Parts: sequence; structure tokens; C-alpha cells
Amino acid sequence: MSKNPFANMGNILKQAQAMQEKMGKIQEEAANKVVEASAGGGMVTIQANGAMQITKVTIDPEVMKSGDQEMLQDLLVAASNEALRKAKELMAEEMKSLTGGLGIPGLPGMF
Repeated sequence: MSKNPFANMGNILKQAQAMQEKMGKIQEEAANKVVEASAGGGMVTIQANGAMQITKVTIDPEVMKSGDQEMLQDLLVAASNEALRKAKELMAEEMKSLTGGLGIPGLPGMF
């Protein structure tokens, strides 16, 4: 008597659906968490959430007084990139609970 190779398919699909639901919940929770990064010794501070969205930009008034547009642009880029890097790190950390620390290709947060 041969075993049906699809006998466990229903169970596998249920597990996949449960994992997908848990992943959605983790992503939703992470989207509500905020990370912060600054550049230029705090002259520019950027906040981002786990959904990789910039949520707040703070610029020290002294930077504006200097009139150095190029420096301000560089500080904004540096702080934004660092905030987004931290947001990715946050998401990867959150996803570890779902994957048991395994880097699974295709799952958000697994960079």
C-alpha cells in the first residue's frame, strides 16, 4: 500500500496560514515601534518606524542659521539612512521570533 504524498498537505497549508497571520501581526506591531538616528552631533535627528517610514525630522535651528544647504542635505541623508537601517534591524529582530532565528528568503525583515 503506497502512502499518499499529499496526505499532510492540509496540515502544511494550515501551518503556512498560521505563520502568515503571525507575520502580519508582527509587521503591524513593528510598524508602531519607532527608532531614532541623528547626524552631525545631533544637528539633525530622524525617526522611522518598523514599516520603513520616516515619521519625524528635527533640525537644530543653528543649522538653519548657518545657511549651509549642502551640509544640511548631507546630514539629512546620513540621519535618514541610519534611521532606516535601524528600522530594518528592528524588523529583522521582530521576525526572529517567527523564524526561530533562521534567515528565510522572502520574509520581510530578513536582509
